[in-house]
Amino acid sequence: MDIEKTRQLSDAELEAALREAKQDLWGARFALSTRQLKDYSTIPQTRRTIARILTVQRERGAQLVGAKEITR
Repeated sequence: MDIEKTRQLSDAELEAALREAKQDLWGARFALSTRQLKDYSTIPQTRRTIARILTVQRERGAQLVGAKEITR
């Protein structure tokens, strides 16, 4: 999933995609440890997907904080 597709997802869809990506990463690591994983490139790809999702979530959170006026 590239960053443009990730940015088009809603907050709920991002949460679901993050949960699914974390499960995929866990499954790939488990398959690696039991020597059943054939394509080793799935682990870094999944980690990058998780990073993209977290980046978009943090961007949206920063926009919310930036939209509020901070007064002291």
